Amino acid sequence: MSKTEMLNKELKSHMIELEKQLDSSFDKINNLIDQLFIIDTPISNFNNPKFEQSSPKFDQFNLIGLNEFQLDILQEVKPLINQKIKDQVQFELLQLQQNDCILIQQSSQQKEIQQIIKTPSSQFNLKPFTYQMIKHNSIQEQQSCHVIEINKDCSMVAIGCWNQIKIYEFKQGIMKQIQVFYQSIYSVYNLNFMQKSNELISGDLIGSIVIWSGNNNTQWNSSQTIKGHSAYISCLILNNNEDLFITSSFDKTIKFWIQKNEWIWQQTITDHIDNVYSLSLNDQEDKVISCGLDGRVLVIEYSEQSKTWIVIQNIKVDCFGYRLSFINNNLFAFQPRNGNLMYVYEMNSVSKQFTKTKDIIVNQNNDDNYELFPSQFIKQKQILVIKHGEYVNFIRKTEKDEFKVEQSIHFYTNILFGRLSDDGEYLITWDDSSKEIQIRKYKEE
Repeated sequence: MSKTEMLNKELKSHMIELEKQLDSSFDKINNLIDQLFIIDTPISNFNNPKFEQSSPKFDQFNLIGLNEFQLDILQEVKPLINQKIKDQVQFELLQLQQNDCILIQQSSQQKEIQQIIKTPSSQFNLKPFTYQMIKHNSIQEQQSCHVIEINKDCSMVAIGCWNQIKIYEFKQGIMKQIQVFYQSIYSVYNLNFMQKSNELISGDLIGSIVIWSGNNNTQWNSSQTIKGHSAYISCLILNNNEDLFITSSFDKTIKFWIQKNEWIWQQTITDHIDNVYSLSLNDQEDKVISCGLDGRVLVIEYSEQSKTWIVIQNIKVDCFGYRLSFINNNLFAFQPRNGNLMYVYEMNSVSKQFTKTKDIIVNQNNDDNYELFPSQFIKQKQILVIKHGEYVNFIRKTEKDEFKVEQSIHFYTNILFGRLSDDGEYLITWDDSSKEIQIRKYKEE
C-alpha cells in the first residue's frame, strides 16, 4: 500500500471517529435543548410582565456531564437558544389566543346549530316531493313479480317472477334484462344483494335458501343451497356487514344465519305462535322486530354476554299486520292490516320498553290482503315507504318525531309488490292491474 493510500485510510478513520463524537455531542445537546423547551410555568403567567425575568434561561440548566468541546458549542449557540425560548413562549401565547377564538367560534356555531334544530323544515332540509312514473320505461310482465330487489349502488335489479329470477342492468331509470335463471319449481319470494361478496340470496315457497355468486354481474350461478325453513319464507333481511341474515317463515319461526366458510344456521326464535310476516333491524343492529298473524310484535335483542338473540318484549296489537320498520334505534312503525291508521312505537328511556305513542292516518279505510313488499325507511330523505291495501304511502319524518303523509299512490289492486332504492331516488313496482314493472323517480316540488 502506498503512503498516500495509508494517509487517506488514516484520515478516513479519524473522520469516522470525529463523526461519532459529533453525533454523540449533538445528541446530548439536543436532549438539553429539549429540556429547555419544557415549560412548567402556568400558561396564565405568560401575560405577566415579570415573566420575562422569571422565564427559563440557558444558564439555569445542569450542564454536568458535558466535555469542553460540547460546552464550547453550547456557549456559541447560547444566544440562539435564549432567543428560541422567547420565540417558543410567544408561539404558545399565540396558540392560546387562537384556541380562545376557536372556542368562541364553536360556541357560536353550537348556538346556530341549536337554532337550526328548532326550525322544523331546516333539520333535514325537507321539501315536498312526489314519485313520478317514467312511463316510457315501464316493462310489460304478465307473470306475478312477488319480489323486487335493487343493489346498493342502484346499478342492478333482481326480480322474482314465479320461479324465475330475472337480472336487469339499471341505469338512469332504464332497465335492461341481462339474465334469467330458475331457483326451483317453486315461486321466489325473497331476494337480497350482497355487495361486498357479489352474491345474491333468494328464498322460495317451500323454505329453500339459495346463495348465487355473480360473475362480473352478467352470470349468476348457485354456490350454496340451504333448507332453511319447513314452509314459505316471508322475509329475509341482511345486516350492513353482510355477515348475518335473518329469515322469517310461515313455519312460525325466525332464524339467524351467519357467515363462516359458508352460510350456517346460528339460532331459531320460536316465540310466535302463527305465521311470521315481516322483520326489521335497527341502526345499531342489536335489535330485530317482527310481526305475525298471531297479533304480536316481538322485540328481539342481541346479548353480548351470551352471544345469542333474546326476546325482550312481546307486544300485543289490536290487529295483526304485514309490515313494520325501524325508523331509528328508539322508534318503529307498524302497519295494521285493517283500518286507516299506522302505529308509531317509541322506546321509554327508563324502562327500555316500546309503547305506542302515535296513530298516523295514512289513507282511506282499505284492508290489506297480501304480505311481501317490505317497508323501508330511507334516512337520506327521512322517508318511510309502507304499503297498505291498494296504496303505497310515503311518509316524511319531521321535527320531534312527527310524521306527515306526503304522497299516496293508488294502484287499484291489493296484489302489489315493489321496493325503493337505498338512496330513495327510484321506486320500482309490479301490480296485478297494470301487469307492468313500473319505475318512478323522486322529484322535489
